[in-house]
Amino acid sequence: MYRNTWMEVNLDAVEYNVRRLKEICGKKIIAVLKADAYGCGDSHVAKAVLAAGADMLAVSSLDEALMLRNEGYDGELLILGATDPEDTKIMIENNISVPAYCPEWAEKVLKHNPAGLKVHMKVDTGMNRIGFKNQEELKMAFDRLKEAGCLMEGIFTHFCCADFDEIFTNLQFDRFRDAVELLDYPFKWIHCDNSDATVWFKDPISNACRIGISIYGINTYCDDLRHPVSLHTTVTMVKKVKPGEKIGYGSTYTARKEEIIATLPIGYADGFIRANKGRSVWCDGMMCEVVGNVCMDQVMIRLEHAVPLNTPVEIFGPHIHLEDMASDLNTIPYEIICLISGRVTRTYIWHSEEETEENARLLKSAVITV
Repeated sequence: MYRNTWMEVNLDAVEYNVRRLKEICGKKIIAVLKADAYGCGDSHVAKAVLAAGADMLAVSSLDEALMLRNEGYDGELLILGATDPEDTKIMIENNISVPAYCPEWAEKVLKHNPAGLKVHMKVDTGMNRIGFKNQEELKMAFDRLKEAGCLMEGIFTHFCCADFDEIFTNLQFDRFRDAVELLDYPFKWIHCDNSDATVWFKDPISNACRIGISIYGINTYCDDLRHPVSLHTTVTMVKKVKPGEKIGYGSTYTARKEEIIATLPIGYADGFIRANKGRSVWCDGMMCEVVGNVCMDQVMIRLEHAVPLNTPVEIFGPHIHLEDMASDLNTIPYEIICLISGRVTRTYIWHSEEETEENARLLKSAVITV
């Protein structure tokens, strides 16, 4: 690690969370590792969720699926987002499951000899993103894909507000149940539950749950999950400034008295966005305010007392929970960790030992092993 800013991912905690969620729901687990496992490193997180008993991995696109295949993962793999029918052969050759989500997609796939393509029928039950809304179109696409030799292995939908709206979630499930009953097929994978629904929503139809952010300990209904992800940096300079001196681009902060200011090597190019101005980080037992505008590569904080160079600073972690940071920034935990850029070194704890530090450019050399 050549720059003292890093994100730590405790894979032992990831493994615990997946085991706990599988225990709660009693169903197969589909671990969602979209966007490089939400920025935490897909190959590393994959080995932890697989060790915990995950039955399938899911990603957002063919690019992400092929990355996992290239990293050595040869198990069950599902794309959740749209795919290009022109890539049908590639998806078949790499044993990747894909969603059928609209009549137009199905028609185009049928022109590419799709025999052997593993398909999950995607039903839109109220989110209005992708998926079949019309039951006649759903049934027609299912029949035609099946007749063409596709392997009709799954059906699914996505709850859009399972974290706070039980009434609408039940409405979505009723629509999903109608679709499952309409097709009347022995699907291997029937899934509708996201992270929150995995804990509280119980139904007799689905046999698998999809977990994403709960892998990282974030769940509205389960408070015994562990928080495996933290973001850290260090102090690179400490200075005293006089009353009236300005700090940072635009001179937006003025010292009210003699103050101790530290500079940290983290900025908006690392994912520590400019909206963090005025928030606090944790340093040497102090909550320290971010003063002045956040720079691309650096930021300044106000200390209560001087600290040595290289003193660790917590951006989020044990003292500043990720959920609290998200609330301060009027966003969600997903966005914060997904925004942490590739130039921030990732470090991993696995079987209570710290693994070799790597940056994102080296992560793709990792091979998934359990």
